[in-house]
This record gives sequence, structure tokens and C-alpha cells, in this order.
Amino acid sequence: MTKTLGFIGAGNIATAIIGGVIKAGLVSGEKILVSDSVAIMREQMTEKFGTKIVPCNIELAQEADIIFLCVKPQVYEAVIKEIRAHVKKDAVVIILAAGLGLAAVAEMFSRQEIKLVKTMPNTPALVNCGMTALCAAPNVSGDDMAEVLAVFNSVGKTEILPEKQFDIFTALAGSSPAYVCMFVEAMADAGVKHGFSRKQAIDISVQALLGTAKMLAQTGEHPAVLREAVCSPSGTTIEAVCELERLGLRNAVISAVSRCTEKYNK
Repeated sequence: MTKTLGFIGAGNIATAIIGGVIKAGLVSGEKILVSDSVAIMREQMTEKFGTKIVPCNIELAQEADIIFLCVKPQVYEAVIKEIRAHVKKDAVVIILAAGLGLAAVAEMFSRQEIKLVKTMPNTPALVNCGMTALCAAPNVSGDDMAEVLAVFNSVGKTEILPEKQFDIFTALAGSSPAYVCMFVEAMADAGVKHGFSRKQAIDISVQALLGTAKMLAQTGEHPAVLREAVCSPSGTTIEAVCELERLGLRNAVISAVSRCTEKYNK
């Protein structure tokens, strides 16, 4: 990639993306610009990745070919007002803010020709195992989108979705790390109840989940097939599965995801 990347905001998501693109060899640190209101954040990024610090958001907007708005949603309007007259004509602007749509951000820019791509990465992007949804404005070219996809594929997997499906994506991928962590906590509690140390119980539970997820990803099998492979007739696992069904695990998960989706829509 020959483009210059610019990151306004140097928090966790910017760190994840910058680390991913450098590790993947897409760009070098010299082709990445970083601006942040907190000096130490900019400096830490440079020390870690060799990125270039720019003194202000305006200079970044003037130089960058792809701009990542890695700031909180409530400051989007102020940041966009500052840079909108300085963004290059063919630059692509990446939205990284839950709840802000393409139309709303385009209105903030007051520029019909602005190229916007809405994205929703989840926190596992921090360990290069993320899941990111993307939706582009109509004027974003195929070549532009290919470069944006390459960036987010460097920190996990991607899915191009219509904007109306970002709510359910958020519930399934954006919020689900919280559900998984709750499940691990519960598994670990059971392990401690039956004699494991807390660390042992967490390590065993996490590895079991990692392995199962990897099997699902690599085999492409339906989850029910892999579940059945563990359930021997009259065995211990089917006893546990029946108990989970009796207590409503499946319904609880479906209900939680639905509530999350409905909340996003409000």
C-alpha cells in the first residue's frame, strides 16, 4: 500500500490497527501519522511503532490519504468541524464510532463528495483476532474499499454489511466479548467450587473455548455437529447439555442479543 494513513486519536483501537498494518507489512511507521490531544499518547505510539507525530489535526488531514477518526462519538462533530475544509479531495475517512451513521457524519462534513466508510471493530482486534463490519458510502470506489479491507483484515476478519444491519452486528460481535467473559467466569466458578485454583480454572476454561472456536472456524461444521460429537449416549456431557437447556441458556442468549440490538436502535 502506498497510501499515507492518519489517525486522529491514539487510544486502543488506533494502537490495534497500527500494530496490525505494520505487522502485515501493509505500510511502515513512516507512512502513519498520529495526532492526539494528549502528548504522551502520541509519543508512546511513535516509540512503539515509529509513527510520525503531527502537531495538529489540520496538518494530519492535509497529508493523510486514509483518515481514521479514533475519537469518542461525542467529540466527532468538533473534530470534523476542525478538519473538514482540509481533508484531501480523494481521501477516505473511516468512522469508528458506534451509533453514528454515514448520513450524520456526511452532514457534519458539509461535503457531498466526502468518501466515508463506517466500521465497527470489536475489542479482540487488540490481539489481531477481531471481527469488523464495514459499510461504504456510494462514492467510495472498489479500489478504495479494497485498501480499507486490507487494513481491517490485518487485525482479524471483516464483513461488508448494509448499514441497517450494524445493530445486530454490534449485538453479535461488538458486545459478545462481554457475554463470553461472563461464561468464562461462570465456568471458572464451577472449577473453583470443585477444587481448582482460580487461575487453573480460568486457564482451562479459556483454552477449551479457544480450541472449540478454532475447530468451528477451521472445519466449517455447524455447531450442533461438534456438540453432538462430544455427547456420548447416557454420558456426562449430554447430562450437562440437558441441564443448560432446562435452565434456558439458549433462550437467555437469544434474548440478550435481541435486547442489545433493540437498545442500539433507540
